[in-house]
Amino acid sequence: MTGRLSGKVALVTGAGAGIGQGCALLFAQQGATVIGCDINPDAAERTRKLAAERELSLDVLAPLDMSVPADARRFADETYERHGRVDVLVTAGAIAPHMASAAEMDFDKQWTPTLRGEVDVVFLPVQAAWPHMQASGGGSIVNFASVNAFRGSGTFGMVAHCAGKSAVLGLTRQLAAEGGPSRIRANTISPGMVRTPATESAGAHEGAAREALLARIPLGRVGTPEDIAWCAVYLASDESAWVTGGNFPVDGGVLAK
Repeated sequence: MTGRLSGKVALVTGAGAGIGQGCALLFAQQGATVIGCDINPDAAERTRKLAAERELSLDVLAPLDMSVPADARRFADETYERHGRVDVLVTAGAIAPHMASAAEMDFDKQWTPTLRGEVDVVFLPVQAAWPHMQASGGGSIVNFASVNAFRGSGTFGMVAHCAGKSAVLGLTRQLAAEGGPSRIRANTISPGMVRTPATESAGAHEGAAREALLARIPLGRVGTPEDIAWCAVYLASDESAWVTGGNFPVDGGVLAK
């Protein structure tokens, strides 16, 4: 089934790699006009090249930092000026969280940057895109929580990460309540462990950490960005026109155990 997003203008943050890249490419494949952004110009160029190889129309603006209000406004405003509407916002961009236990976490160097990199980067592009969605007659916001908004980790020190992703859940529910009168929908996807450059650099796919993670996944494998992107396609499409304030685990069954 193709063309599920035909006619829609979609903003995708963090489009240079991982889940953001997967969403941007699949959205373009499904007919959306996709404008991505990334803080890393080299990563943005890699996504542009992948799109060109697949004969997809996709632009990625970089460098743009979604934890900076002016950059978030530029991303949304330029898209609206160029295309005349904003139908979808996918906030896949994030800054890698600092891992430390509650007893050891440094407030200024670890806690604060993690919350900024997981909550601010959702709030700021949402705030920037909101008036353009209202002017467009509504839209769909897809944010990312995590299975770690629902359970802790015995392998990594995730106190800040769990707090940040739990905040995204609450923020999104409130967006759904506020957005209803303007036909702006807001939902979260809660991925399990997905193989991305960020999780690879954290050592999550090696040795004992890998074996512990796989033991918790009923389907027996880690996820791919495309696994997550298919759920995002549904939430961005008119198929989910009566879906808002929800959370969708895409985790291989982790939360079932």
